[in-house]
Amino acid sequence: MSSEINLQRRHFLGVAAMTMAAAEFGLASAAAAQSPKVVVPAIKAGTYTSFAALKQVKAGALNVGYAEAGPANGPVVLLLHGWPYDIYSFVDVAPVLADAGYRVLIPYLRGYGTTEFLSADTPRNGQQAAIATDIIAFMDALKIERAVIGGYDWGGRTADILAAIWPERCNALVSVSGYLIGSQEANKKPLPPQAELSWWYQFYFATERGREGYQANTHDFAKLIWKLASPQWNFDDATFDRSAKAFENPDHVAITIHNYRWRLGLADGERKHDELEMKLAAFPAIAVPTITMEGDANGAPHPDPSAYAKKFTGRYEHRTISGGIGHNLPQEAPQAFAQAILDVDRF
Repeated sequence: MSSEINLQRRHFLGVAAMTMAAAEFGLASAAAAQSPKVVVPAIKAGTYTSFAALKQVKAGALNVGYAEAGPANGPVVLLLHGWPYDIYSFVDVAPVLADAGYRVLIPYLRGYGTTEFLSADTPRNGQQAAIATDIIAFMDALKIERAVIGGYDWGGRTADILAAIWPERCNALVSVSGYLIGSQEANKKPLPPQAELSWWYQFYFATERGREGYQANTHDFAKLIWKLASPQWNFDDATFDRSAKAFENPDHVAITIHNYRWRLGLADGERKHDELEMKLAAFPAIAVPTITMEGDANGAPHPDPSAYAKKFTGRYEHRTISGGIGHNLPQEAPQAFAQAILDVDRF
């Protein structure tokens, strides 16, 4: 069987058929109060290795590259990747959701893959507000009014922002590592030494030596982060190299460095985002239905679930995924992530 997600040749299971199968095997859960639980078929990480041909759309300041799967008229799921990863974090998730009838959209964030700035004069800004408004512009360009939104790392933070600030655009949320909205003011407070150690790369990027080092060694640096963030994930070179191509984007280094310097107040954001950043600095609650997730072997800095549970004021559930799952949860545990998307949409 071809590993490419070619939906014109795939057999769509459909929500109804999956629900019947779940009932037959006694797997339906009472946790989904309003509609029967759809159980995701078993899928092994690494089953798929490519998407169908990528698409491009002009949206806001960007020409956004994205993968798409599923029926064009299906309910939309929007999936957002982190750093230093890319859309292939969802390569095994997408066909499962497509088979369930969803239209799945997976954009490259600014500074990754085939996403390009429309103007050389646009600041290469990596602050959280800029990335979030990129995604709103992406939805507008594709005339997507509402979506179930899922993400991790930078993508998880962006998904949280959309759910908090634009709840009318977000049907439900799946956020790995929970509530990730931050502010420059909050980041002024020093952390305990062990926690600061986990952010070593942020301090490296704060220096010119760090920028030059990341520029010269992007491939090896990203691979090191993968290993540290997911110490039990035995990914092979082909898996990493497939994603590493996204870091060859000419703006990748600038966006990465600005993101981490902005967090520490070492780089300015754009004034047009000041109002949004003020709202985010108040750490707004998220009222849309939400499932937060965490891997049991996440080696990257992440908050304890108890620290953010009260930020989710609507229907809410947290899931810790066992089995040595690290930071890149959708790619390491695609079945669990896809199941969370289906479940949260039925809360």
